[in-house]
Amino acid sequence: MCFAADAVPPDPPGGGPGIQGTTLTLTSADDTQFAAFRAEAPGPAPAGRARAGVVILPDVRGLFAFYERLAERFAGVGVDAVAIDYFGRTAGTGHRDEGFDFRSHVAQTTPGGVAADVAAGVAHLRESGRVGAVFTVGFCFGGSNSLLQASNDDLAGVVGFYAGMRPRVEGGPTPITAAPAAKVPVLGLFGGADQGIPVEKVEEFTAALATSGVEHTVHIYPGAPHSFFDRSYDDYAAECADAWRRVLAFLESHSPPTP
Repeated sequence: MCFAADAVPPDPPGGGPGIQGTTLTLTSADDTQFAAFRAEAPGPAPAGRARAGVVILPDVRGLFAFYERLAERFAGVGVDAVAIDYFGRTAGTGHRDEGFDFRSHVAQTTPGGVAADVAAGVAHLRESGRVGAVFTVGFCFGGSNSLLQASNDDLAGVVGFYAGMRPRVEGGPTPITAAPAAKVPVLGLFGGADQGIPVEKVEEFTAALATSGVEHTVHIYPGAPHSFFDRSYDDYAAECADAWRRVLAFLESHSPPTP
């Protein structure tokens, strides 16, 4: 479990206006319908730069209240956001309670299916006409899948929080094996005390990413555990604030200028 059921995301530095998002259903290229949650930033785009949009890739539990609130946090600082669910192919689009057997559905996901759903999220943001640069931001299972999207040059960049480095399907890709094919900038954020993701694996990922030639930053927070951003941020407030700053700076620096 990545966080307690009643956990809420840390506020970004400086906060932002309260935003109320909406649920929706998206359709991927293979005609799969899946649940999503959209939050739009108020007001005009930042002066001199295109508005950024993010597709949020949740942890193993799929679309959950935590990630809906996170989408609203992004919107509050000027970034349009859509959080997607992974389980439309196996669990439909209905509401799920805390007893949902997410692990059996995670086991049925595929990299191709996740990529198709991400593409639908990207298309949804672009169709609004509001954003000029789209990024993926993922956590844990979603962090791995976010980093796997780095070979998609339709994106402006990818962000992965504590992304696992093991394959989810036998013979499938991992962030390490996929890193040399990266085509867009990458930001990776990891906990130095994450027992499931050894620092050695993070360093291996960084080395593999360097062979791609893309701009990349991989930062390790010493002493921080897995899910430091979403489970125990009260204990790691400084790390969470720094992570927010890094993510928002990454989005800004890779959003194109406007005339």
